[in-house]
Amino acid sequence: MMSEVALKPELREYVEPGSPEEAALLALDMTRLPRHVAVIMDGNGRWAAKRSLQRVEGHRAGIESVREIVEACARLGIEVLTLFAFSKENWKRPRAEVDTLMSLLREYIRLELGYLKERDIRFRVIGRPEDLPLPVRDDLEDATDETKRGHAMIFNVAPSYGSRTEIVDACNSLIRRAVAGEIPLPVTEEAFTGALYTAGLPDPDLIVRTSGEERLSNFLLWQAAYAELWTTEVLWPDFRRIHLFEAIRDYQRRERRYGGV
Repeated sequence: MMSEVALKPELREYVEPGSPEEAALLALDMTRLPRHVAVIMDGNGRWAAKRSLQRVEGHRAGIESVREIVEACARLGIEVLTLFAFSKENWKRPRAEVDTLMSLLREYIRLELGYLKERDIRFRVIGRPEDLPLPVRDDLEDATDETKRGHAMIFNVAPSYGSRTEIVDACNSLIRRAVAGEIPLPVTEEAFTGALYTAGLPDPDLIVRTSGEERLSNFLLWQAAYAELWTTEVLWPDFRRIHLFEAIRDYQRRERRYGGV
């Protein structure tokens, strides 16, 4: 267990002395943090249903969880955080719900852009942003441009994302480049990885899924080959930094062999 003295000042001031959050934080080995944490944010609808609210209220409540987890990862020194915001399949949901999700995405960017810049966090979008309404694309592009020099942490948001689509897009890109004589054949794993939306980033070490579901749901299928999966019954709007600390602690207890003995 880490001593309080070993924590960076900004971590010591982040949690209340004697609190469960402090105990969970002090249990972490700060030398063995995952480089890349990815989160499947699930359970917003169920959270709303339990309170007899409309589904959109669950999405709205989930914004606070996003804020808390972004800050927690930044303070810990996580290199990359990726949040699964909106899947390709989510376009099949009722129009009113989709419109609200798009509105909340814009609201989050407008409200949090100052914090991202202050914390030197680089904001990125992975997926197919061209599928999004123009006002949403404009806000995402502005946030990407205004934070492009950030180097404290990379914060990926995945809207209109589907891993199978990503793999097909990568294949088509490689075919075009091979036909043009830009790359040799056969294609290597390294070349394929470089054609994905996440090119240049480390693969996720830890994938967290909330609400008790235990599947990847078409999220980072190639990149998740050796990721450690951690699931919790906690619904996303109730997910807080203590749950993140618990996920990382469980990750640190595991022995990662990458297929070796």
